[in-house]
Amino acid sequence: MFRKPMFGATVPPACEYCSFGRRASDPRMILCEKRGVVSPYYHCKKFDYDPLLRIPRRPPKLPSFSPEDFSLD
Repeated sequence: MFRKPMFGATVPPACEYCSFGRRASDPRMILCEKRGVVSPYYHCKKFDYDPLLRIPRRPPKLPSFSPEDFSLD
């Protein structure tokens, strides 16, 4: 009957990954079917989360090691 929220309830609402929003030619704006042209971080009461629109953050860069780091001297 009730759906569990994907990724928990920790996803803050934003038009950047709403099912009604599409990216505009200007990367700093979103074309919303309900509100028109809005900021990517704006949200309204019609917000509907679409997990396929969310762009994950890049993983942190791994540090580089030298062979001396692994020697037992």
